[in-house]
Amino acid sequence: MPLDPRTKMVAGAAQLIGERGVGATSVRELAKFTGAPLGSTYHYFPGGKDQLVEEAVGWVSSRVEKVLARAGEGGALAALDAFIANWREFLARSDYEASCPVLAVATEDVATAGPASAIFKTWQGMLVPVLRRDGVAPQRAERLAWLIVGSLEGAVVMARSQRSPEPLEAVAAELRVLIRDAVKP
Repeated sequence: MPLDPRTKMVAGAAQLIGERGVGATSVRELAKFTGAPLGSTYHYFPGGKDQLVEEAVGWVSSRVEKVLARAGEGGALAALDAFIANWREFLARSDYEASCPVLAVATEDVATAGPASAIFKTWQGMLVPVLRRDGVAPQRAERLAWLIVGSLEGAVVMARSQRSPEPLEAVAAELRVLIRDAVKP
């Protein structure tokens, strides 16, 4: 299903942020990238770049949240595998030209880091009950969920820099071991 013009711009902004960072992503660049009239970008995003950045990372998060919610029903390993598959597909689709837009926002601009921080907390918060249902103790589930999010974010950056899925797959393999050990009775 094709995206409506506004959503196409939000998705385009997410891609640009993942490829170029927040600083190199402007409303003008977005218009050029998506083929939208410059006036349309200002119409849809009257809050300018700040609004655009916030909506772009929100769009990325909603996609990840859907993946985690669907896969989480199958348990912690299924959620992990879906999270990994999401990033593997993302990297391949961008030909290793993009990293996680949420991470770019979190690390590049303190003024816009708030939404990114909330998104990481949301992802971590979605993993905790999945780990708990699999029998992981409460405090360990909290820590393990942070480890999953942080490790995968770092692995995405390393995979991009090496233009290879190897870092992502290595981190994934070790996270699987940790999860299996954590859910053992």
